[in-house]
Amino acid sequence: MEGNLFSIIAMVAIIPIFYFLLIRPQKKQEKETKAMRDNLEVGDEITTIGGIIGEIISIKEETVMIETGKDRTKIRILRSAVSRVDVKASEKEAV
Repeated sequence: MEGNLFSIIAMVAIIPIFYFLLIRPQKKQEKETKAMRDNLEVGDEITTIGGIIGEIISIKEETVMIETGKDRTKIRILRSAVSRVDVKASEKEAV
C-alpha cells in the first residue's frame, strides 16, 4: 500500500517538473521569437535560418525582401525564416 502511494505521488510530482523544465521555457522562447519577427523593420540586418545575412529592404504580410552582398542581390524570404536580428535599423542611425 505504501509503495503504491509513493508511486502515485511521484507520478503527480513529475507533471509540474516537466512543465517548469521543458514546456514553460519553450513557450517563452516561442513568444520571444514571434515578437522579434513581428517587430522587423526596413533597414534591420538579419540572419536567416539558412545562414544568409542581409538587410531588409521591404516587408509585406508574410514575406521579407533582403539585400545581400556587394552585388546587392535581392532575396525574398518568409518572415518565419528569420533567425535573428543582428543590427536594428534604429541602432544604425545612432552610430
